[in-house]
Amino acid sequence: MQKILIANRGEIALRIMRSAREMGIKTVAVYSAADRNALHVRYADEAVFIGEAPSSQSYLVGDKIIDACRKTGAQGIHPGYGFLSENAAFARQVRDAGLILIGPSPEAMEVMGNKLSAKAAALKYNIPMVPGTEEAISNIDEAKKRAVEVGFPILIKAAAGGGGKGMRIVEGVDDFEEQMHLAVSEATSAFGDGAVFIERYVSSPRHIEIQVLGDTHGNIVHLFERDCSVQRRHQKVVEEAPSSVLTPKIREEMGRCAVNVARSVNYTGAGTVEFIMDEQLNFYFLEMNTRLQVEHPVSELITGVDLVKEQIKIARGEAISFKQEDLKINGHAIELRVYAEDPANNFLPDIGTLQTYVTPKGPGVRVDDGFEQGMEIPIYYDPMIAKLITYGKDRTEAIERMVRAIDEYHITGITTTLGFGRFVMQHEAFTSGNFDTHFVKKYFTPQVLQSSNEDESLIAAIVMERLLGDKDMSTSNVAVNNETSNWEKNRRDI
Repeated sequence: MQKILIANRGEIALRIMRSAREMGIKTVAVYSAADRNALHVRYADEAVFIGEAPSSQSYLVGDKIIDACRKTGAQGIHPGYGFLSENAAFARQVRDAGLILIGPSPEAMEVMGNKLSAKAAALKYNIPMVPGTEEAISNIDEAKKRAVEVGFPILIKAAAGGGGKGMRIVEGVDDFEEQMHLAVSEATSAFGDGAVFIERYVSSPRHIEIQVLGDTHGNIVHLFERDCSVQRRHQKVVEEAPSSVLTPKIREEMGRCAVNVARSVNYTGAGTVEFIMDEQLNFYFLEMNTRLQVEHPVSELITGVDLVKEQIKIARGEAISFKQEDLKINGHAIELRVYAEDPANNFLPDIGTLQTYVTPKGPGVRVDDGFEQGMEIPIYYDPMIAKLITYGKDRTEAIERMVRAIDEYHITGITTTLGFGRFVMQHEAFTSGNFDTHFVKKYFTPQVLQSSNEDESLIAAIVMERLLGDKDMSTSNVAVNNETSNWEKNRRDI
């Protein structure tokens, strides 16, 4: 592959393009009307307009992506995460068009895209499972009987779902019927599939996931674990590698299980096998994500492996460039997702213009972003602004660097999760490692951010005053820089 198209936007598109450029591979960006001036469009060697702002008219339209490949001569497509990245029909469409998808096969996506078929595949290798049903349930009476057998509290979960949609906790038999109806209705609305199943509810769980890589030569390796237990609305906000609670023995067992899950579908490319862990450190298979994860940088930092480069090499038919025994954990890495959200208002998205945008720098700090000062946060897409990642020789140093980096990260014009991230880093439950997926519910209240927000506002006002007084920050200079790049002359319209 000498040229690849990145079927995504924002920070992940830029992150993929940078690795491709280091490999000497040309890149093609696609963009919607809302992203005409986005950084990933400017960075790519070529850019193709694919539709109006809503993703249903642009980034989710497979035909437009394929057509952009034909127009530009791109031989492969990297889908990033989100959008079409786990869409088996699109993966098949790419293959039928004679193009290469930098990802797993459509067959692997189909099996792992449904929680029930994923569990069935994993059971071939005796992977530990949370007690519950192994098939979809629809009959209320039978479902209630099975719930009693499993033991309350239980979880009703959508088979086709994710992100907490179609998921209901049931504390007792009297609430079961109502919660069952609600779960089916929500699953049908969100995924077009009302199939649900039952699992025993693990009351204080850790969310541990294992990064895996598989090639077309039958080699599958794991790159250790990530702890993603700090979540809001069942979605991750803080991730770290390695976990603070795993022993070497458990790490080895989980890694072996993850490799076997991948082997059950002849997996190729990068993927993540997710587990839930109880208070006794027993772990159970949850699902497999058949794509690159948002939090992949923490695994890259502790292993020294560029996962995007490995994805591209595997898609070209090359074998994985290392063996399992070559890998070891070096240091500790933490990632904070910086969202345009208001933590004091139930983490609701906040739309606006980045009036001030100054990123942190220095030893052990990495910022993966897709914005610059003066840009607007579009209402049409995920509100993540950036991923702030810190690395240290150990967990303490990584936490200390994260606090320092948060303090150096200045954003005004919108509300962000930076203050929340600082709260997490300095909370005793997090620093001690004694936390679970209920961290936000247990410890966070809007009041804890009030004083820190006042300090941030004062600092931001000082920074803004200095920037406005700097004549080198004029808009005319920005325009000149754009004119000297190649993105305008190489962008195309469909």
